[in-house]
Amino acid sequence: MSIYALKPRFQALLRPLVGVLARAGVTANQVTIFATIVSVVVGAYVAWRLPDARAFALIPLWMAARMALNAIDGMLAREFGQQSRLGAYLNELGDVISDIALFAPFALLPPFSPLWTGAVIVLAVVSEYAGVLGLLVGASRRYDGPMGKSDRAVVFGALGLAASVASPLPDWTSVAMPAVAGALVVTVVNRVRGGLRERKQR
Repeated sequence: MSIYALKPRFQALLRPLVGVLARAGVTANQVTIFATIVSVVVGAYVAWRLPDARAFALIPLWMAARMALNAIDGMLAREFGQQSRLGAYLNELGDVISDIALFAPFALLPPFSPLWTGAVIVLAVVSEYAGVLGLLVGASRRYDGPMGKSDRAVVFGALGLAASVASPLPDWTSVAMPAVAGALVVTVVNRVRGGLRERKQR
């Protein structure tokens, strides 16, 4: 189960705004590039402000905005004839770059271990790669959970909010990174299995 299952309802809420953006000439690729650039800026700013952890309040705010922008660029592409090979590259690479930029500051925030935070970043990249590989075996792009892109946004948004209001965080919160890493391993396995199962059924 993943928060990704709620995406259709989220898209329905955004559809009027997407129509306005399309009529204004905004493109899916512009939205994707904008989201990636802002993610890098936010991550760099939060890291730069350390040891003042109040800047981590930006993480949940931007995670929510980024989720909306990710839905918007996809809807612009599919519903307004803006799909392109370049857009496919930008979408996948932008998500990976954004995750790295937004997760990296947590490696510098006690009590999180830089090693475990690094493991989460690597596994997040691997999980997205596993999802894309579904296309190479003749299946669809896989979004299986339990720790997909939306789920990670919620988890790190919550951690960022906690850090901004209750720093220093208690030592027991250090288990968050190993837990996320474990969930990402399960996600990779589920995406590989899901892709193979889907291909077999075709």
